[in-house]
Amino acid sequence: MEARINDDFEQIDRKTCMSICDAIGERLQQSLRPDTELSPHLRELIDELRRRDNELH
Repeated sequence: MEARINDDFEQIDRKTCMSICDAIGERLQQSLRPDTELSPHLRELIDELRRRDNELH
């Protein structure tokens, strides 16, 4: 099946994007207790997000 791109797609602005990311982060923090052991792959992804976030700020 051929993928189709919707030309009516509207991009969201930076402020909205950051609000969504913050909300997702808060929910993840609530659902992942501090004693929860993360898989090595998930730990790598989180570390990469931290590095990228530090580069932006």
